[in-house]
Amino acid sequence: MKKVKIILLCMLLIFSTTTAFAKSKVKNKHEKNTDNKIEYLNLNWWNKFEDPILTDYMLKAYQHNHDLKIASLKVQQGQQIVKQSLSQELPSIQFSGNFARTFRSSDTYFGDMVIPNYNQSNFLLPLTMNYELDLWGQNHLQTKSTKQRLEMLKQDERATYIGLTSALAANYYNLVKLNKLIEIQKELIDSQKTVLTMTEKKYKSGLCPITELIDEQKRLKYFEEDLNSLEEKQDVVKNQLSVYLAQKNSDNIQTIAYEDIKLIDTPANIKSELIQNRPDMLKAEQNLKRVGIDVKVARRNFLPKIIIFGQIGFNAYQWKNIFSNPAFLSNAGVAPVFDLFSGGRKLAYLKFKKYELEEASQNYEKIILTSMQEINDSLVSAKTANKNYQNSTERLKLENEKFDLMDKKLNIGAASKLDRLKYQQIILMTEQEDISNKINCMLSAIELYKAVGGKNLYDIEPEYI
Repeated sequence: MKKVKIILLCMLLIFSTTTAFAKSKVKNKHEKNTDNKIEYLNLNWWNKFEDPILTDYMLKAYQHNHDLKIASLKVQQGQQIVKQSLSQELPSIQFSGNFARTFRSSDTYFGDMVIPNYNQSNFLLPLTMNYELDLWGQNHLQTKSTKQRLEMLKQDERATYIGLTSALAANYYNLVKLNKLIEIQKELIDSQKTVLTMTEKKYKSGLCPITELIDEQKRLKYFEEDLNSLEEKQDVVKNQLSVYLAQKNSDNIQTIAYEDIKLIDTPANIKSELIQNRPDMLKAEQNLKRVGIDVKVARRNFLPKIIIFGQIGFNAYQWKNIFSNPAFLSNAGVAPVFDLFSGGRKLAYLKFKKYELEEASQNYEKIILTSMQEINDSLVSAKTANKNYQNSTERLKLENEKFDLMDKKLNIGAASKLDRLKYQQIILMTEQEDISNKINCMLSAIELYKAVGGKNLYDIEPEYI
């Protein structure tokens, strides 16, 4: 009896150790992926903007944004699916204790032998063990397939980080632009009110027709309408930033001053190999590998399976005898399983996976072209934005030179204060265009960063794509 107990204890230790080792192995392999994702923020890149407020907002989004948390939870769910798949490669142990009470109300005949009616208890305490011998590596391939799914979820998470931080930065600089445009628009309104007052005096003095006065009144209304539109956009952008930062109100949204913005240098050309850094590209590649593994699994479904099973425990009719030598029971065996006919289900599944593999291949090729297109489009947009900003800056400089001439004409009496005010409005509107072009340069740099898969643009070696 002691030998039996020792054998039973050894078997329990072996199986529990195997399971514990497997759990520990999976945990150690993936625990780094669940700890810290701050590297996905790519703070080295955002620090190039030399904007502490923007960097602080990035960290707040990392800590509180709901989309980032959802993406992280999906990765953690994928890790648990990998553990579930790995468990299919390991033996399983179940304990299914049973107590039964039999009541016989009539005699039972076995030939000439008669067993009268009786009552009887039955106590069963077995440990049942099952293990599918993975001769063809099918279960291991399924685990590899789930690991590829996990890698795809990680790329989805990385894409969420890149997309969200890019959107946050774009909205942030749009807010900087709107704040400055509103400031200038208010100057325009104040200037136009002065122009209107002076025009009213001219009209009352008979120096201008009523139509000129009406035109100045209409111009003031246009400026006020533009101000209303700018303030509406300002509120919308603030609300969007509040969502990114996971805060309930937008009252404390701040930005850097427009004058302190540092322009970001963008490369003129980019290597074509850089598309391999994009999350969608890596995900498509991993999906291609996953479906290829699934095709192998589908092929091995046609092969027989070998199940090793065993049972060890105690069975007695009285509780006091449950751990006695006569109550000990054990059995073991090997069960080959092979489907002779499955109605074409396995063949249909194999064909389905082959079609899925072809679809994944086509999607991979499509993403290559789409990625190159998005990078090229972003490069063109960045170049155009930089050229427009240079042109508008030169145009603003020329307008200021003309304004200096206007001051000289005013000093010698060749121009009026009203003329000077109207030309000052032209400079303010030109300055608004220059502000928009400068912010467009920032937005195009952010879009290019997103197109290259969240890579620091200052680390890119220029080359024709």
